[in-house]
Amino acid sequence: MSRLGTRIDPESAEYAAHRDTALERLAELDAEHAKALAGGGEKYTARHRARGKLLARERIELLLDPDTPFLELSPLAAWGSDYPVGASMVTGIGTVEGTTCLITANDPTVRGGASNPWTLKKALRANEIARANRLPCISLVESGGADLPSQKEIFIPGGAIFRDLTRLSAEGIPTIAVVFGNSTAGGAYVPGMSDHTIMVKDRSKVFLGGPPLVKMATGEESDDESLGGADMHARISGLADQLAADEEDAIRQARRVVARLNHRRAHPEPAAADEPRYDPEELLGIVPADLKTPFDPREVIARIVDGSAFDEFKPLYGTSLVTGWATLHGYPVGILANAQGVLFSAESQKAAQFIQLANQRDIPLLFLHNTTGYMVGKEYEQGGIVKHGSMMINAVSNSRVPHLSVLIGASYGAGHYGMCGRAYEPRFLFAWPSAKSAVMGPQQLAGVLSIVARQSAAAKGRPYDEEADAGMRAFVEAQIESESLPMFLSGRLYDDGIIDPRDTRTVLGLCLSAVHNAPVEGARGGFGVFRM
Repeated sequence: MSRLGTRIDPESAEYAAHRDTALERLAELDAEHAKALAGGGEKYTARHRARGKLLARERIELLLDPDTPFLELSPLAAWGSDYPVGASMVTGIGTVEGTTCLITANDPTVRGGASNPWTLKKALRANEIARANRLPCISLVESGGADLPSQKEIFIPGGAIFRDLTRLSAEGIPTIAVVFGNSTAGGAYVPGMSDHTIMVKDRSKVFLGGPPLVKMATGEESDDESLGGADMHARISGLADQLAADEEDAIRQARRVVARLNHRRAHPEPAAADEPRYDPEELLGIVPADLKTPFDPREVIARIVDGSAFDEFKPLYGTSLVTGWATLHGYPVGILANAQGVLFSAESQKAAQFIQLANQRDIPLLFLHNTTGYMVGKEYEQGGIVKHGSMMINAVSNSRVPHLSVLIGASYGAGHYGMCGRAYEPRFLFAWPSAKSAVMGPQQLAGVLSIVARQSAAAKGRPYDEEADAGMRAFVEAQIESESLPMFLSGRLYDDGIIDPRDTRTVLGLCLSAVHNAPVEGARGGFGVFRM
Protein backbone atom coordinates (compact mmCIF):
# COMPACT_ATOMS: atom_id res chain seq x y z
CA MET A 1 0.00 0.00 0.00
CA SER A 2 1.37 3.42 -0.99
CA ARG A 3 0.55 6.23 1.39
CA LEU A 4 0.76 9.80 0.19
CA GLY A 5 2.96 12.28 1.96
CA THR A 6 2.37 16.05 2.15
CA ARG A 7 4.33 19.24 1.63
CA ILE A 8 1.61 21.53 2.93
CA ASP A 9 2.78 23.81 5.73
CA PRO A 10 -0.28 25.21 7.56
CA GLU A 11 1.98 27.78 9.22
CA SER A 12 3.23 29.31 5.97
CA ALA A 13 2.16 32.70 4.63
CA GLU A 14 1.29 31.11 1.29
CA TYR A 15 -1.08 28.63 2.95
CA ALA A 16 -2.67 31.41 5.01
CA ALA A 17 -3.30 33.51 1.88
CA HIS A 18 -4.92 30.59 0.06
CA ARG A 19 -7.05 29.81 3.09
CA ASP A 20 -8.19 33.42 3.50
CA THR A 21 -9.28 33.53 -0.15
CA ALA A 22 -11.16 30.25 0.25
CA LEU A 23 -12.98 31.49 3.35
CA GLU A 24 -13.99 34.72 1.57
CA ARG A 25 -15.45 32.70 -1.29
CA LEU A 26 -17.27 30.40 1.12
CA ALA A 27 -18.81 33.42 2.87
CA GLU A 28 -20.11 34.65 -0.49
CA LEU A 29 -21.48 31.18 -1.20
CA ASP A 30 -23.22 31.03 2.18
CA ALA A 31 -24.96 34.33 1.42
CA GLU A 32 -26.36 32.91 -1.82
CA HIS A 33 -27.41 29.64 -0.17
CA ALA A 34 -29.24 31.73 2.43
CA LYS A 35 -31.42 33.14 -0.34
CA ALA A 36 -32.54 29.64 -1.29
CA LEU A 37 -33.19 28.77 2.37
CA ALA A 38 -35.32 31.91 2.75
CA GLY A 39 -37.74 30.69 0.07
CA GLY A 40 -40.38 33.29 -0.64
CA GLY A 41 -39.27 35.49 2.26
CA GLU A 42 -40.63 36.26 5.72
CA LYS A 43 -44.10 37.34 4.58
CA TYR A 44 -44.94 34.17 2.68
CA THR A 45 -43.17 31.90 5.14
CA ALA A 46 -45.24 33.36 7.98
CA ARG A 47 -48.45 32.95 5.96
CA HIS A 48 -47.57 29.33 5.22
CA ARG A 49 -46.91 28.58 8.89
CA ALA A 50 -50.14 30.34 9.91
CA ARG A 51 -51.97 27.73 7.86
CA GLY A 52 -50.43 25.03 10.06
CA LYS A 53 -48.07 23.80 7.35
CA LEU A 54 -44.46 22.67 7.42
CA LEU A 55 -41.81 24.20 5.18
CA ALA A 56 -40.27 22.12 2.39
CA ARG A 57 -37.03 21.37 4.24
CA GLU A 58 -38.91 20.60 7.45
CA ARG A 59 -40.92 17.98 5.55
CA ILE A 60 -37.71 16.47 4.24
CA GLU A 61 -36.15 16.44 7.70
CA LEU A 62 -39.11 14.51 9.13
CA LEU A 63 -39.02 12.10 6.21
CA LEU A 64 -35.34 11.19 6.64
CA ASP A 65 -34.01 8.67 9.13
CA PRO A 66 -32.82 10.45 12.30
CA ASP A 67 -29.22 11.69 12.27
CA THR A 68 -28.65 10.86 8.61
CA PRO A 69 -27.29 13.35 6.07
CA PHE A 70 -29.18 14.99 3.22
CA LEU A 71 -27.14 15.78 0.11
CA GLU A 72 -28.94 18.76 -1.40
CA LEU A 73 -28.61 19.09 -5.17
CA SER A 74 -28.69 22.21 -7.35
CA PRO A 75 -29.37 24.59 -4.43
CA LEU A 76 -28.39 27.63 -6.51
CA ALA A 77 -30.58 26.79 -9.51
CA ALA A 78 -31.81 30.00 -11.19
CA TRP A 79 -29.00 32.10 -9.66
CA GLY A 80 -28.48 35.17 -11.82
CA SER A 81 -31.87 34.81 -13.52
CA ASP A 82 -35.16 36.63 -13.00
CA TYR A 83 -36.38 33.81 -10.76
CA PRO A 84 -35.66 33.20 -7.05
CA VAL A 85 -32.49 31.32 -6.14
CA GLY A 86 -33.36 27.67 -5.62
CA ALA A 87 -36.08 27.66 -8.29
CA SER A 88 -38.94 27.01 -5.81
CA MET A 89 -37.91 23.40 -5.30
CA VAL A 90 -35.61 21.38 -3.03
CA THR A 91 -33.99 18.24 -4.41
CA GLY A 92 -31.48 15.86 -2.89
CA ILE A 93 -30.50 12.40 -1.71
CA GLY A 94 -31.22 11.01 1.73
CA THR A 95 -31.92 7.83 3.66
CA VAL A 96 -35.50 6.78 4.44
CA GLU A 97 -36.06 3.54 6.38
CA GLY A 98 -32.51 2.52 5.53
CA THR A 99 -33.09 3.07 1.79
CA THR A 100 -31.21 5.70 -0.22
CA CYS A 101 -33.86 7.83 -1.97
CA LEU A 102 -34.05 10.78 -4.32
CA ILE A 103 -36.33 13.40 -2.75
CA THR A 104 -37.96 16.43 -4.36
CA ALA A 105 -40.07 18.99 -2.50
CA ASN A 106 -41.93 22.00 -3.88
CA ASP A 107 -41.44 25.20 -1.91
CA PRO A 108 -44.96 26.66 -1.63
CA THR A 109 -43.66 29.92 -0.16
CA VAL A 110 -42.32 30.83 -3.62
CA ARG A 111 -45.29 31.73 -5.83
CA GLY A 112 -47.32 28.86 -4.41
CA GLY A 113 -44.68 26.35 -5.47
CA ALA A 114 -45.32 27.13 -9.14
CA SER A 115 -42.76 25.73 -11.56
CA ASN A 116 -40.61 28.11 -13.59
CA PRO A 117 -38.12 27.08 -16.32
CA TRP A 118 -35.36 26.47 -13.78
CA THR A 119 -37.66 24.39 -11.58
CA LEU A 120 -38.22 22.18 -14.59
CA LYS A 121 -34.49 21.81 -15.28
CA LYS A 122 -33.87 21.03 -11.63
CA ALA A 123 -36.63 18.41 -11.48
CA LEU A 124 -35.44 16.76 -14.69
CA ARG A 125 -31.89 16.57 -13.34
CA ALA A 126 -33.23 14.93 -10.17
CA ASN A 127 -35.13 12.36 -12.24
CA GLU A 128 -31.98 11.68 -14.25
CA ILE A 129 -30.06 10.98 -11.04
CA ALA A 130 -32.81 8.71 -9.71
CA ARG A 131 -32.90 6.69 -12.90
CA ALA A 132 -29.12 6.34 -13.39
CA ASN A 133 -28.61 5.19 -9.80
CA ARG A 134 -31.90 3.31 -9.37
CA LEU A 135 -33.00 5.42 -6.39
CA PRO A 136 -36.63 5.36 -5.23
CA CYS A 137 -38.10 8.79 -5.95
CA ILE A 138 -40.22 10.57 -3.32
CA SER A 139 -42.09 13.72 -4.40
CA LEU A 140 -43.34 16.05 -1.67
CA VAL A 141 -45.95 17.95 -3.65
CA GLU A 142 -47.50 21.35 -3.11
CA SER A 143 -47.58 23.33 -6.32
CA GLY A 144 -50.02 25.41 -8.32
CA GLY A 145 -48.51 23.99 -11.52
CA ALA A 146 -46.67 26.01 -14.13
CA ASP A 147 -45.79 29.67 -13.58
CA LEU A 148 -48.16 30.80 -16.33
CA PRO A 149 -46.26 33.90 -17.54
CA SER A 150 -43.35 31.60 -18.45
CA GLN A 151 -45.50 28.81 -19.91
CA LYS A 152 -43.79 29.08 -23.31
CA GLU A 153 -40.59 27.80 -21.71
CA ILE A 154 -42.29 25.14 -19.59
CA PHE A 155 -45.19 23.56 -21.45
CA ILE A 156 -43.40 21.71 -24.26
CA PRO A 157 -40.35 20.39 -22.36
CA GLY A 158 -42.39 19.96 -19.15
CA GLY A 159 -44.00 16.78 -20.40
CA ALA A 160 -40.69 15.04 -19.72
CA ILE A 161 -41.46 15.14 -15.98
CA PHE A 162 -44.38 12.76 -16.45
CA ARG A 163 -42.48 10.69 -19.01
CA ASP A 164 -39.70 10.22 -16.46
CA LEU A 165 -42.09 9.08 -13.73
CA THR A 166 -43.56 6.39 -15.95
CA ARG A 167 -40.12 5.23 -17.10
CA LEU A 168 -38.87 5.01 -13.53
CA SER A 169 -41.85 2.84 -12.65
CA ALA A 170 -41.41 0.70 -15.77
CA GLU A 171 -37.80 0.02 -14.76
CA GLY A 172 -38.83 -1.10 -11.29
CA ILE A 173 -37.69 2.10 -9.55
CA PRO A 174 -40.40 3.03 -7.01
CA THR A 175 -42.09 6.44 -7.18
CA ILE A 176 -44.01 7.91 -4.25
CA ALA A 177 -46.02 11.15 -4.15
CA VAL A 178 -47.05 12.81 -0.90
CA VAL A 179 -49.49 15.65 -1.61
CA PHE A 180 -49.64 18.39 1.05
CA GLY A 181 -51.65 21.02 -0.79
CA ASN A 182 -52.39 21.95 -4.39
CA SER A 183 -51.32 19.64 -7.19
CA THR A 184 -53.19 21.17 -10.05
CA ALA A 185 -53.28 21.24 -13.84
CA GLY A 186 -50.24 19.40 -15.23
CA GLY A 187 -49.04 18.91 -11.66
CA ALA A 188 -51.95 16.56 -11.05
CA TYR A 189 -50.12 13.98 -13.11
CA VAL A 190 -47.32 13.69 -10.52
CA PRO A 191 -49.57 11.84 -8.04
CA GLY A 192 -51.44 10.34 -10.98
CA MET A 193 -48.31 8.71 -12.40
CA SER A 194 -46.61 7.71 -9.14
CA ASP A 195 -46.68 4.14 -7.86
CA HIS A 196 -47.90 5.26 -4.43
CA THR A 197 -49.90 8.39 -3.58
CA ILE A 198 -50.65 9.78 -0.11
CA MET A 199 -52.94 12.76 0.49
CA VAL A 200 -53.70 14.89 3.53
CA LYS A 201 -57.32 15.22 4.62
CA ASP A 202 -58.78 18.72 4.10
CA ARG A 203 -55.44 19.94 2.66
CA SER A 204 -54.61 18.07 -0.55
CA LYS A 205 -56.28 19.16 -3.76
CA VAL A 206 -55.58 17.33 -7.00
CA PHE A 207 -57.45 18.26 -10.17
CA LEU A 208 -56.77 19.06 -13.80
CA GLY A 209 -58.91 22.17 -13.60
CA GLY A 210 -60.10 24.10 -10.55
CA PRO A 211 -63.61 25.49 -10.10
CA PRO A 212 -62.99 28.67 -12.18
CA LEU A 213 -61.64 26.67 -15.13
CA VAL A 214 -64.44 24.11 -14.90
CA LYS A 215 -66.97 26.97 -14.85
CA MET A 216 -65.41 28.52 -17.96
CA ALA A 217 -65.03 25.22 -19.81
CA THR A 218 -68.32 23.48 -19.00
CA GLY A 219 -70.54 25.92 -17.07
CA GLU A 220 -70.54 23.49 -14.14
CA GLU A 221 -70.59 24.88 -10.59
CA SER A 222 -68.24 22.99 -8.28
CA ASP A 223 -65.97 23.35 -5.27
CA ASP A 224 -62.41 22.31 -4.46
CA GLU A 225 -63.33 19.34 -2.29
CA SER A 226 -65.75 17.67 -4.70
CA LEU A 227 -63.42 18.32 -7.63
CA GLY A 228 -60.15 17.17 -6.09
CA GLY A 229 -60.18 16.91 -2.32
CA ALA A 230 -58.22 14.21 -0.53
CA ASP A 231 -61.33 12.55 0.91
CA MET A 232 -62.93 12.36 -2.53
CA HIS A 233 -59.82 10.84 -4.08
CA ALA A 234 -59.54 8.31 -1.25
CA ARG A 235 -63.21 7.26 -1.37
CA ILE A 236 -64.45 7.90 -4.91
CA SER A 237 -61.77 8.36 -7.61
CA GLY A 238 -59.25 5.99 -6.02
CA LEU A 239 -56.33 8.27 -6.81
CA ALA A 240 -55.23 8.39 -3.15
CA ASP A 241 -53.81 5.13 -1.80
CA GLN A 242 -53.65 6.48 1.75
CA LEU A 243 -55.53 9.31 3.48
CA ALA A 244 -53.44 11.04 6.13
CA ALA A 245 -54.84 12.99 9.07
CA ASP A 246 -52.17 15.72 8.85
CA GLU A 247 -48.74 16.40 7.40
CA GLU A 248 -46.86 14.46 10.05
CA ASP A 249 -49.12 11.46 9.49
CA ALA A 250 -48.56 11.71 5.73
CA ILE A 251 -44.79 11.62 6.25
CA ARG A 252 -45.13 8.68 8.64
CA GLN A 253 -47.15 6.81 6.03
CA ALA A 254 -44.56 7.63 3.34
CA ARG A 255 -41.87 6.12 5.52
CA ARG A 256 -43.97 2.97 5.93
CA VAL A 257 -44.38 2.72 2.16
CA VAL A 258 -40.59 2.88 1.74
CA ALA A 259 -40.14 0.27 4.47
CA ARG A 260 -42.36 -2.14 2.46
CA LEU A 261 -40.77 -1.54 -0.94
CA ASN A 262 -38.36 -4.47 -0.72
CA HIS A 263 -36.04 -2.33 -2.82
CA ARG A 264 -32.55 -3.86 -2.71
CA ARG A 265 -29.18 -2.33 -3.45
CA ALA A 266 -27.11 -3.91 -6.19
CA HIS A 267 -24.04 -3.71 -3.91
CA PRO A 268 -23.87 -3.86 -0.11
CA GLU A 269 -22.47 -0.97 1.85
CA PRO A 270 -18.75 -1.53 2.57
CA ALA A 271 -17.28 -1.84 6.03
CA ALA A 272 -16.10 1.25 7.86
CA ALA A 273 -12.95 2.72 6.29
CA ASP A 274 -9.89 4.50 7.64
CA GLU A 275 -9.99 8.27 7.68
CA PRO A 276 -7.35 10.20 5.71
CA ARG A 277 -4.08 10.77 7.53
CA TYR A 278 -4.31 14.53 7.02
CA ASP A 279 -6.78 17.09 8.29
CA PRO A 280 -9.50 17.94 5.70
CA GLU A 281 -9.41 21.49 7.10
CA GLU A 282 -6.15 21.85 5.17
CA LEU A 283 -8.02 21.57 1.87
CA LEU A 284 -8.79 25.27 2.23
CA GLY A 285 -5.12 26.19 1.82
CA ILE A 286 -4.19 24.09 -1.23
CA VAL A 287 -5.70 25.89 -4.23
CA PRO A 288 -4.09 29.28 -4.99
CA ALA A 289 -6.24 32.36 -5.55
CA ASP A 290 -4.64 32.68 -9.00
CA LEU A 291 -5.34 29.44 -10.86
CA LYS A 292 -2.34 30.08 -13.11
CA THR A 293 -0.22 29.03 -10.13
CA PRO A 294 0.18 25.24 -10.19
CA PHE A 295 -0.55 23.00 -7.20
CA ASP A 296 -0.15 19.28 -6.60
CA PRO A 297 -3.51 17.43 -6.73
CA ARG A 298 -1.99 14.65 -4.62
CA GLU A 299 -2.41 17.03 -1.69
CA VAL A 300 -6.16 16.95 -2.36
CA ILE A 301 -6.23 13.18 -2.89
CA ALA A 302 -4.34 12.62 0.37
CA ARG A 303 -7.14 14.39 2.28
CA ILE A 304 -10.14 12.61 0.73
CA VAL A 305 -9.19 8.94 0.21
CA ASP A 306 -9.16 6.21 2.83
CA GLY A 307 -5.96 6.19 4.87
CA SER A 308 -4.40 8.59 2.32
CA ALA A 309 -3.47 5.41 0.43
CA PHE A 310 -3.02 5.87 -3.32
CA ASP A 311 -1.38 3.53 -5.84
CA GLU A 312 -0.31 5.75 -8.70
CA PHE A 313 -0.51 4.50 -12.30
CA LYS A 314 2.30 5.53 -14.70
CA PRO A 315 3.75 8.10 -12.25
CA LEU A 316 6.71 8.87 -14.52
CA TYR A 317 4.75 9.20 -17.77
CA GLY A 318 2.45 12.06 -18.71
CA THR A 319 3.18 13.72 -15.38
CA SER A 320 0.74 16.62 -15.74
CA LEU A 321 -2.09 14.11 -15.21
CA VAL A 322 -2.09 12.06 -11.99
CA THR A 323 -3.86 8.70 -12.25
CA GLY A 324 -4.18 5.92 -9.71
CA TRP A 325 -6.27 3.66 -7.51
CA ALA A 326 -7.70 4.25 -4.04
CA THR A 327 -10.75 3.60 -1.90
CA LEU A 328 -13.11 6.25 -0.59
CA HIS A 329 -15.43 5.36 2.29
CA GLY A 330 -14.61 1.75 1.40
CA TYR A 331 -15.57 2.04 -2.28
CA PRO A 332 -12.86 1.44 -4.89
CA VAL A 333 -12.18 4.40 -7.20
CA GLY A 334 -9.87 5.25 -10.04
CA ILE A 335 -8.75 8.88 -9.87
CA LEU A 336 -7.69 11.23 -12.68
CA ALA A 337 -6.40 14.60 -11.44
CA ASN A 338 -4.78 17.41 -13.41
CA ALA A 339 -1.37 18.37 -12.02
CA GLN A 340 0.05 21.21 -14.16
CA GLY A 341 -3.07 22.25 -16.04
CA VAL A 342 -2.16 21.37 -19.63
CA LEU A 343 -3.00 18.01 -21.22
CA PHE A 344 -0.34 16.79 -23.67
CA SER A 345 -0.36 13.70 -25.92
CA ALA A 346 1.23 11.51 -23.24
CA GLU A 347 -1.39 12.51 -20.65
CA SER A 348 -4.19 11.84 -23.12
CA GLN A 349 -2.94 8.34 -23.95
CA LYS A 350 -2.32 7.59 -20.29
CA ALA A 351 -5.88 8.65 -19.44
CA ALA A 352 -7.39 6.49 -22.20
CA GLN A 353 -5.55 3.39 -20.98
CA PHE A 354 -6.45 4.10 -17.36
CA ILE A 355 -10.14 4.53 -18.21
CA GLN A 356 -10.09 1.21 -20.08
CA LEU A 357 -8.53 -0.49 -17.04
CA ALA A 358 -11.23 0.91 -14.75
CA ASN A 359 -13.87 -0.47 -17.08
CA GLN A 360 -12.21 -3.89 -17.12
CA ARG A 361 -12.31 -3.90 -13.32
CA ASP A 362 -15.78 -2.31 -12.86
CA ILE A 363 -14.30 0.53 -10.80
CA PRO A 364 -15.95 4.00 -10.72
CA LEU A 365 -13.85 6.96 -11.84
CA LEU A 366 -13.29 10.26 -10.04
CA PHE A 367 -12.13 13.26 -12.09
CA LEU A 368 -10.51 16.20 -10.24
CA HIS A 369 -10.42 19.13 -12.68
CA ASN A 370 -7.71 21.74 -12.96
CA THR A 371 -6.95 22.00 -16.67
CA THR A 372 -6.49 24.76 -19.20
CA GLY A 373 -7.17 22.23 -21.97
CA TYR A 374 -5.13 20.34 -24.54
CA MET A 375 -1.77 21.79 -25.60
CA VAL A 376 -1.67 23.89 -28.79
CA GLY A 377 1.23 24.85 -31.08
CA LYS A 378 3.01 23.51 -34.17
CA GLU A 379 5.12 20.96 -32.29
CA TYR A 380 2.12 19.50 -30.52
CA GLU A 381 -0.15 19.51 -33.57
CA GLN A 382 2.52 17.64 -35.51
CA GLY A 383 2.92 15.29 -32.56
CA GLY A 384 -0.75 14.28 -32.79
CA ILE A 385 -2.45 16.21 -29.99
CA VAL A 386 -5.76 16.17 -31.93
CA LYS A 387 -5.87 12.41 -32.27
CA HIS A 388 -4.55 11.79 -28.76
CA GLY A 389 -6.98 14.25 -27.17
CA SER A 390 -9.72 12.60 -29.22
CA MET A 391 -8.62 9.23 -27.84
CA MET A 392 -9.10 10.47 -24.27
CA ILE A 393 -12.50 11.98 -25.06
CA ASN A 394 -13.50 8.75 -26.84
CA ALA A 395 -12.57 6.75 -23.74
CA VAL A 396 -14.55 9.06 -21.43
CA SER A 397 -17.55 9.07 -23.77
CA ASN A 398 -17.83 5.29 -23.99
CA SER A 399 -16.81 4.37 -20.46
CA ARG A 400 -19.71 2.73 -18.64
CA VAL A 401 -18.54 2.76 -15.05
CA PRO A 402 -20.00 5.59 -12.96
CA HIS A 403 -18.12 8.88 -13.22
CA LEU A 404 -17.88 11.54 -10.51
CA SER A 405 -16.38 14.95 -11.30
CA VAL A 406 -15.20 17.73 -9.00
CA LEU A 407 -14.03 21.05 -10.44
CA ILE A 408 -11.38 22.20 -7.97
CA GLY A 409 -9.58 24.68 -10.23
CA ALA A 410 -9.74 25.59 -13.91
CA SER A 411 -11.73 23.51 -16.37
CA TYR A 412 -11.26 25.11 -19.76
CA GLY A 413 -11.76 24.09 -23.37
CA ALA A 414 -11.84 20.50 -24.53
CA GLY A 415 -9.97 19.59 -21.33
CA HIS A 416 -13.35 20.04 -19.62
CA TYR A 417 -14.70 17.38 -21.97
CA GLY A 418 -11.80 14.98 -21.55
CA MET A 419 -12.12 15.26 -17.78
CA CYS A 420 -15.80 14.33 -17.95
CA GLY A 421 -17.61 17.66 -17.84
CA ARG A 422 -21.38 17.99 -17.70
CA ALA A 423 -21.98 17.03 -21.35
CA TYR A 424 -20.33 13.65 -20.70
CA GLU A 425 -22.98 12.69 -18.16
CA PRO A 426 -21.07 12.10 -14.92
CA ARG A 427 -23.37 10.63 -12.31
CA PHE A 428 -22.56 13.66 -10.15
CA LEU A 429 -20.58 16.85 -10.75
CA PHE A 430 -19.68 19.33 -8.03
CA ALA A 431 -17.48 22.44 -7.92
CA TRP A 432 -15.33 24.10 -5.30
CA PRO A 433 -15.73 27.89 -4.86
CA SER A 434 -12.27 28.20 -6.48
CA ALA A 435 -13.39 26.61 -9.76
CA LYS A 436 -13.69 28.32 -13.15
CA SER A 437 -14.95 26.90 -16.43
CA ALA A 438 -15.25 28.35 -19.93
CA VAL A 439 -14.17 27.74 -23.51
CA MET A 440 -10.84 29.35 -22.56
CA GLY A 441 -9.41 31.85 -20.08
CA PRO A 442 -10.71 35.44 -20.23
CA GLN A 443 -7.38 36.94 -21.34
CA GLN A 444 -6.87 34.31 -24.03
CA LEU A 445 -10.38 34.72 -25.39
CA ALA A 446 -10.15 38.50 -25.50
CA GLY A 447 -6.72 38.24 -27.10
CA VAL A 448 -8.00 35.91 -29.82
CA LEU A 449 -10.79 38.36 -30.67
CA SER A 450 -8.26 41.18 -30.78
CA ILE A 451 -5.96 39.29 -33.17
CA VAL A 452 -8.87 38.42 -35.46
CA ALA A 453 -10.03 42.05 -35.49
CA ARG A 454 -6.50 43.28 -36.29
CA GLN A 455 -6.16 40.81 -39.13
CA SER A 456 -9.54 41.85 -40.52
CA ALA A 457 -8.59 45.54 -40.42
CA ALA A 458 -5.25 44.83 -42.11
CA ALA A 459 -6.91 42.77 -44.85
CA LYS A 460 -9.22 45.70 -45.60
CA GLY A 461 -6.40 48.22 -45.50
CA ARG A 462 -7.93 50.10 -42.57
CA PRO A 463 -6.12 51.57 -39.54
CA TYR A 464 -6.68 49.72 -36.27
CA ASP A 465 -8.28 51.58 -33.36
CA GLU A 466 -6.06 50.70 -30.38
CA GLU A 467 -8.26 52.56 -27.88
CA ALA A 468 -11.34 50.65 -29.02
CA ASP A 469 -9.34 47.42 -28.89
CA ALA A 470 -8.36 48.04 -25.27
CA GLY A 471 -11.98 48.74 -24.36
CA MET A 472 -13.16 45.60 -26.15
CA ARG A 473 -10.58 43.44 -24.42
CA ALA A 474 -11.49 44.80 -21.00
CA PHE A 475 -15.21 44.26 -21.63
CA VAL A 476 -14.74 40.70 -22.93
CA GLU A 477 -12.38 39.74 -20.12
CA ALA A 478 -14.89 40.95 -17.52
CA GLN A 479 -17.76 39.13 -19.23
CA ILE A 480 -15.92 35.82 -19.56
CA GLU A 481 -14.60 36.06 -16.01
CA SER A 482 -18.11 36.53 -14.62
CA GLU A 483 -19.52 33.73 -16.78
CA SER A 484 -16.80 31.27 -15.74
CA LEU A 485 -17.43 31.57 -12.00
CA PRO A 486 -19.05 28.67 -10.13
CA MET A 487 -22.22 30.48 -9.01
CA PHE A 488 -23.01 31.48 -12.60
CA LEU A 489 -22.49 27.91 -13.78
CA SER A 490 -24.32 26.37 -10.83
CA GLY A 491 -27.30 28.66 -11.43
CA ARG A 492 -27.60 27.09 -14.88
CA LEU A 493 -27.33 23.54 -13.45
CA TYR A 494 -23.96 22.90 -15.10
CA ASP A 495 -23.03 21.27 -11.80
CA ASP A 496 -24.97 19.62 -8.98
CA GLY A 497 -23.82 22.16 -6.42
CA ILE A 498 -20.87 24.14 -5.09
CA ILE A 499 -19.39 22.44 -2.04
CA ASP A 500 -17.10 23.43 0.80
CA PRO A 501 -13.74 21.73 0.02
CA ARG A 502 -13.73 20.33 3.56
CA ASP A 503 -16.92 18.39 2.75
CA THR A 504 -15.50 16.75 -0.38
CA ARG A 505 -14.88 13.33 1.16
CA THR A 506 -18.36 13.21 2.70
CA VAL A 507 -20.08 14.36 -0.49
CA LEU A 508 -18.20 11.84 -2.62
CA GLY A 509 -18.96 9.09 -0.11
CA LEU A 510 -22.68 9.83 -0.35
CA CYS A 511 -22.43 9.83 -4.14
CA LEU A 512 -20.56 6.52 -4.23
CA SER A 513 -23.16 5.01 -1.94
CA ALA A 514 -25.87 6.22 -4.33
CA VAL A 515 -24.21 4.89 -7.48
CA HIS A 516 -23.78 1.45 -5.89
CA ASN A 517 -27.54 1.13 -5.58
CA ALA A 518 -27.35 0.24 -9.29
CA PRO A 519 -25.06 -2.34 -10.90
CA VAL A 520 -21.53 -1.04 -11.51
CA GLU A 521 -20.36 -2.54 -14.78
CA GLY A 522 -17.68 -1.32 -17.15
CA ALA A 523 -17.51 -1.41 -20.92
CA ARG A 524 -15.97 -4.52 -22.40
CA GLY A 525 -14.62 -3.12 -25.64
CA GLY A 526 -17.06 -0.88 -27.46
CA PHE A 527 -14.83 2.19 -27.28
CA GLY A 528 -15.05 2.93 -30.97
CA VAL A 529 -11.96 3.51 -33.13
CA PHE A 530 -8.90 4.87 -31.32
CA ARG A 531 -6.73 6.77 -33.80
CA MET A 532 -3.26 5.54 -32.93
